Amino acid sequence: MPTKNPRLNVVLDSELYEVIEKIAKQEGKSMSVVAKELMENALEKHEDMLLSEMAMKRESRSKKTLSHVKAWK
Repeated sequence: MPTKNPRLNVVLDSELYEVIEKIAKQEGKSMSVVAKELMENALEKHEDMLLSEMAMKRESRSKKTLSHVKAWK
């Protein structure tokens, strides 16, 4: 049956496969759903780290900064 969502084939080692299989059984989900959720979480974490790095770079280039206390007075 055709689907609108793109597909991705991933080759796993047996240990990782077993971990995903175990999680899927515990949560009553398919292995595909578990793998998708794990990838989404990893991408969110990666994105957060990248955005944090960008903010730190901007902050270091800033000429004038205020302390938290002064900013909220």
